[in-house]
Amino acid sequence: MAITDREFTHAEQQMQRLRQHGHAVAARYDRRRARVVVSLNTGVEVTFPPKLAEGLADAAPADLALVEITPSGLGLHWPKLDVDLFVPGLLAGAFGSKRWMAAQLGAAGGSARSKAKTRASRTNGHLGGRPLKRSSEK
Repeated sequence: MAITDREFTHAEQQMQRLRQHGHAVAARYDRRRARVVVSLNTGVEVTFPPKLAEGLADAAPADLALVEITPSGLGLHWPKLDVDLFVPGLLAGAFGSKRWMAAQLGAAGGSARSKAKTRASRTNGHLGGRPLKRSSEK
């Protein structure tokens, strides 16, 4: 796949726009606080627990300790885990891919309890509950 000069220039301009809002200059795993710590060129330091980020939840502290910053400063990479996170995404509160984030929200919503949800469940139960799954017979 060939990249044209125009596409390359556009990509460089887009990267520079993203870097204006802050890019990583240092990253580490703080074992004592159990947090990933990212220092930005703006002087801001962002910390988050690994369990919030896609691919880091079940990682061992030794694997979290080895984190690399991409040359642009826009990405973090854990080579032992083969996990990458986008720094502008982290700053926007996105700790993973759209699909992964949607699954996290769905799981949280599915486990939520409210009076309306309880009432709907009881009503459904009085109607006989969920229909039984029937196996297809040949």
